[in-house]
Formats: sequence, C-alpha cells, structure tokens
Amino acid sequence: MPINLPNLLTWARIVLIPLFVGVFYLPQSWLSEPTQNLVSALIFMAAAVTDWFDGYLARKWNQTSAFGAFLDPVADKLMVAAALILLVQINRADAWLALIIIGREITISALREWMAQLGASRSVAVSYVGKVKTAAQMVAILLLLYHEPLIPGVPTDFIGTILLFAAALLTLWSMGYYLRMAWPQLSEKTPI
Repeated sequence: MPINLPNLLTWARIVLIPLFVGVFYLPQSWLSEPTQNLVSALIFMAAAVTDWFDGYLARKWNQTSAFGAFLDPVADKLMVAAALILLVQINRADAWLALIIIGREITISALREWMAQLGASRSVAVSYVGKVKTAAQMVAILLLLYHEPLIPGVPTDFIGTILLFAAALLTLWSMGYYLRMAWPQLSEKTPI
C-alpha cells in the first residue's frame, strides 16, 4: 500500500465513520440532541470533503494507485451505508430508501469487479448520472443528520427526505445505465 496523502485521506474517511455514528450513542447529558446533530453532520461533511479531495490530489500529484482505486469506493460505500443505517435507526429515513441505495452500491460494486476480471471495466466507468446521484445522496444525508432548520421555516428534514428520494430514483436510473452498458458481457453465453 503506497503511503501518500490521498490514501491517508481515504483512511481518514473510514476512521470518521464510527465517530459520526458514535455521536448518537453518547448520553444526551454529554451532548444535547441539537449538538449531536451538528457534530455528526460536521464529521460527515468532513468525510465527504475528503472524498473529493483525495481523488483530486491523487490525480494532480500523480499519486494514483491500484490500492487507492480499490479503497476509495469502499470507503465511500461504507460511509454512505453507515449513515443510511443510522438515519433509519433514528427514524429520519425510510428503510426502503436505504435498501435501494445500499443494494445498488453492492450490485454495482460486484458488477464492476466482474467486468474488471473480464477486462471490460471501461463499460461500467462512473457516469454523470452516478455523480449527480452521489451529490444528491451526500447532501440528503448531511441535511438528515443535521435535522435542524438552516433558515427559520425551512424544514431541513423535509428537504433531506426529498433529496434522498431523488437519490434513490437516480440510484435506480444509474444502476439501469450500468447494467445496460454491461449487457453485452452479461448476455454472452459461457460454458458451464
């Protein structure tokens, strides 16, 4: 494993997961609910920023590596899955939305792994729809974690729920896109 700043930022994202989840397990005598919301949202936001920053630095400094290319999406999926499970547990997100998003992540990860083994990983490279889905999903999770109005009268949880619903729709759309791109390889008959 190459030790460089982009990889360290990816590892930091993984380390931040139990921190933003753990905030909600602290006694409210230590942190009030609004403070828990704020702290967890700030930690999640820091993790989300490292997601962009590690890829940018790896490309800019020519420090891309096979290990970094493997670890980065794993860290992303762990972070999103942990946040969604937490949001379901604290009744801020519906389980069916979390299942759609997490299920798609597992499906596409498996598809990418399989396509890479076939030497056709370009067929399932990240699409624009996937990027929009990720942005909607990250903002939705951030708003649902924060849960407090940003502006008086603007319900953060309602906006977060709408964005999570949009992210779930984009999730299904992008999964359809990736499956369509991989269809030629998926439909090939292979001997048993």
